[in-house]
Amino acid sequence: MIFFETLLEIGRSLKTLFAIPGWILWMTAIPALDVASLPDDAKLLKVHLADYVQKYQEARRYAQSLELALTKLRRMHFGPKSERLPEGQVIFPFYGTLETSKPAAARSGEEEKPRAKRKPDRTGARVLPEDLPVKVVLVDLPEDQKTCDCCGKQKVLIGQEDSAQLDFEPGKFSKRVTRRNTYACPEACRGQVKTAPLPVPAAPIERGLPTASLLAHVLLSKYGDSLPCYRQSRIYARSGVLISRSTLCDWIRQVIELLEPIIQRIRRDVLESARITTDDTVVRLIVPGKGHTVQARLWAHLGDARHSQVFYEFTPDRKQEHPQRILSNFKGKIHADAYSGYNVLFEDGTRTEIGCWTHTRRYFFDARDTDPERAGVALGFIRQLYAVEAKAKRLNPEERLGIRKERSAPLVSEMKAWLDVEVMKVLPKSPMGEAIRYALGQWKALQQFLEDGEVPLDTNAIERLLRGVAISRKNFMFVASPEGGRWAAGAFTLIESCRINGVEPYAYLKDALTRIWTTRQSQIDTLMPRLWKSATGPPNSS
Repeated sequence: MIFFETLLEIGRSLKTLFAIPGWILWMTAIPALDVASLPDDAKLLKVHLADYVQKYQEARRYAQSLELALTKLRRMHFGPKSERLPEGQVIFPFYGTLETSKPAAARSGEEEKPRAKRKPDRTGARVLPEDLPVKVVLVDLPEDQKTCDCCGKQKVLIGQEDSAQLDFEPGKFSKRVTRRNTYACPEACRGQVKTAPLPVPAAPIERGLPTASLLAHVLLSKYGDSLPCYRQSRIYARSGVLISRSTLCDWIRQVIELLEPIIQRIRRDVLESARITTDDTVVRLIVPGKGHTVQARLWAHLGDARHSQVFYEFTPDRKQEHPQRILSNFKGKIHADAYSGYNVLFEDGTRTEIGCWTHTRRYFFDARDTDPERAGVALGFIRQLYAVEAKAKRLNPEERLGIRKERSAPLVSEMKAWLDVEVMKVLPKSPMGEAIRYALGQWKALQQFLEDGEVPLDTNAIERLLRGVAISRKNFMFVASPEGGRWAAGAFTLIESCRINGVEPYAYLKDALTRIWTTRQSQIDTLMPRLWKSATGPPNSS
């Protein structure tokens, strides 16, 4: 379904091409020349044939562009998602000034040792956590076998043999009853009857049925495990508990509203970073009363190492006003793709643009079919940059910056010189031409990693944080309203921030829903996932 929708969108984007006569001639299979109708005059004949050849060439170019688009679509939807090059491929077919991808041992003349094959892990699930609850099933001998066959005396127990298995029971519901004692004076004195007060809070949702534990499970199941509410409703029904989809949606709304102070504090914390990594992804939004969906957006913003959290924001479209509004008060480095909506943020000089080498590489990877030699050279340069990063991965920022200036800077300079030459040799509208123009247009931003050891080469970190959104939208397909999109953004903010900081999301959500009522506004920082473990510690499991 998504494939055909994408194909239709490409068709709409090419709508202007349909009006071009050459395209129409190609669509209608350009008619063959009628020899009898050709003029006898040589000059008129040349003009006629030149016009025919021009139309044919235009139609052929349009056909090739559509074929490239269809090839890319087929690879996106039916081919491997990885952009990894085949093992053993020479990355510089005709450009021999740099090292190739051969191992160091092979370059130095030494005999390369074959890689040792990893032994399969045969332990599997037999290595069980030590804190698992243990249920002992005792298997005893029958009474008639407890007597010695030789002397007739009763045998005594001398030991036991254990064999462990991993057991599982589906989630079980229970009824939690808060029973409060009431006391009265035995002399029946008036006004001396007292009942123990309800704990504060009695429940996360006022007069609500679910506990904090159930609400945390519902929220995490939908946005962490990609289980839409209708599936959760069916799962709960198997346990005999009937909870409608609308009720679950209402619970999610109230949870997000309750945790909104934490979500907003995470947002402010990320915006205090010196560098923000940002990206967006498509979320389908139902148009009320129209019966169809439109492309809305979910924007993700990741803080730096000192503000290691992420916040999401839902918008009904991808207009440039949204990133400008979100980042209007941010002053620092913005690591993003080349979306033009960010450009106005860099005009006043208070923000620095950082480019993404993965996006640059993708353009050259897509151009392999039409220009494999140049694509091989460009991909080779970028591979060498990532090889340097792999060696500097465990270094501190200062040491990493030093090795970048020593090894990566010459690669970047040589690639720039190569691009400046090749841009004059390729057609601007060809895939290779677009790849080179994209790289040159982003060149200043792409070099920023040579100025700061903490800046990564790419925005892969934020793309990984959007993977959960992509998996979820394949399950719940769309959001029914902008409010639903806002709830999703809030839920992803909490859950993904937990995962970044190594916090178990369910334990965190359960604890946050319990403590939010008694936490002062000045202490709301302690409920952010980044500080939760150190400030409050894990909640009591009871």
